[in-house]
Amino acid sequence: MELLNVAKLSSNPVFPSLILLFTLLIFLKLTKKKNLNLPPSPPKLPLIGNIHQLGKLPHRSLRDLSKNYGSLLLLHLGYNPTVLVSSADVVRDIVKNHDIVFSDRPRTTAGEIFLYGCRDMVFAPYGEYWRQVRKISVVELFSQRRVHSFQGVREEEVEVIINKIRRACLKGESIDLSEMLMFVSSNIVSRCVLSHKSEEEGESSKFGQLSKRLLILFTGFCVGDMFPYLRWLDFLTGYIPSMKALSAELDAFFDLVVQEHRSLENQDDATGTTKDFVSIIMQLQKDGMLEMDLTQDNIKAILLDMFIGGTDTTTTTTEWMMAELLKHPNVMRKVQQEVRNVVGNKSKVDVDDLNKMDYLKCVLKETLRLHPVVPLLVPRKTSASVKLGGYDIPSNTTVLINAWAIQRDPRWWEEPEEFIPERFENSSIDLKGQDFHLVLEEGDVLGGHLELFLLSM
Repeated sequence: MELLNVAKLSSNPVFPSLILLFTLLIFLKLTKKKNLNLPPSPPKLPLIGNIHQLGKLPHRSLRDLSKNYGSLLLLHLGYNPTVLVSSADVVRDIVKNHDIVFSDRPRTTAGEIFLYGCRDMVFAPYGEYWRQVRKISVVELFSQRRVHSFQGVREEEVEVIINKIRRACLKGESIDLSEMLMFVSSNIVSRCVLSHKSEEEGESSKFGQLSKRLLILFTGFCVGDMFPYLRWLDFLTGYIPSMKALSAELDAFFDLVVQEHRSLENQDDATGTTKDFVSIIMQLQKDGMLEMDLTQDNIKAILLDMFIGGTDTTTTTTEWMMAELLKHPNVMRKVQQEVRNVVGNKSKVDVDDLNKMDYLKCVLKETLRLHPVVPLLVPRKTSASVKLGGYDIPSNTTVLINAWAIQRDPRWWEEPEEFIPERFENSSIDLKGQDFHLVLEEGDVLGGHLELFLLSM
């Protein structure tokens, strides 16, 4: 009976036409894929692709691959086709000519769990919500006026650390500078965002403990992000259950913080105290200044961005700066002399003094050049097919920018591996995202204000 039905169908004059059309579509699809001029790709292994070539320090391993295969590479990291960019010229092309195509972010398991389905300002999908959240961040949260309004908070926290160092010196005790830098930056961010200290001297607050666990889990390796069909392994190892448990704790903590701010809203208006980020967002909503209605989950996702992007970045940069100054005593002496000349006999350094310390700014720029906070910038994802560097980049391709490699590129920098702050003297290169051989987190709100935060501490 089935053979009879097939025979009847094949005798239908429409059937051969359908077969021909179907065959033609497959042929065109295969031909199109074959004719794409894709970037060069290193040899890969079955299933895992190029993952084995990442090494313990991916930014270094990927720089070596770029030297061998070119500054624009196509890698296969598990399930994900990934384009690696190690050229300042290609970064300029992305930002200047194809910004919208490269504005999307790949969705990650950590972002879905911790950031309420990626409803923050870093991992949110490109669209109206993304534009409005970034506008709020630039105009209201990270404006120069707002940063300076928290100057008192920074001065208080820095004074605590300086007094602690002074007491240790008088007693002849050693200090853990890394721990102290994390302590001060964590407290500054926490007080600016929540009006809560992250840690008190000699003890950790509840949020201080939660934020440390958050950084560890958020930056961990998730098998399911590279191999979706192996996502069950992240449940088996306990990685996803651990993230969900911590997310529930953070959610409960932020709910209490928002509730507390709502109850104190009128009191803050009456006292005229400096508002933290939570209060600022709530006040903007109350005054009808926002073009969209932010839910409580939206607010919590944005606040988490502040901690993920604000605490470790400042600590890491300051720590690298101190390490380079200790390794280069001649540079240390020049910085010390500049501070003495500018500050004179005053008891502390203020913002006006910092603005006059040109050599200190050169030291900061050189530190960020050699030791970028994020060696591999936050991944992007193409929302459409695009031509880049003479190659075809398909839609839904992950894009990695190796800032570490670009900022050590001998085509742009003399003696690129050496710490030479003097290279920035009488130079127009800044940290505002317009010099693409010093890329930082170009276009990213948090990265763009790092210099101001550091030089205000």
